[in-house]
Amino acid sequence: MDFKAEKFGDVTVIHIFLSRATLAKAVEFKDYAISMINNGNTKIIADLSICEYIDSTFLGAMVSVLKKTNTMGGDLRLVYNKEVTSLMFVLTRMDKVFKVFTGLNEAIASFSPGFGTLTWK
Repeated sequence: MDFKAEKFGDVTVIHIFLSRATLAKAVEFKDYAISMINNGNTKIIADLSICEYIDSTFLGAMVSVLKKTNTMGGDLRLVYNKEVTSLMFVLTRMDKVFKVFTGLNEAIASFSPGFGTLTWK
């Protein structure tokens, strides 16, 4: 399984278990995320923390998901904890389009300022 959704209050986190997020998985991600949105989940975080590389096609899929969430009053935010922002993010100016966070706690808190920190069981 390449994607798994997890709920934190009204925020849905889609964990992306890919070291390389590329054309091969872009449509599958888009379909997965759009199905989450169609089920009423409009505050979405794409957890890309284990991704080492994101290509332009996968970025395009994320832009489509962002547009869909925005039309429904929500947002798509990213967790991408690389020290150096992906060259693809910079070249395509996607670092200006998406709200990017280095940690999941920070991304969740950005949706729900009073949420606090995560406690793993």
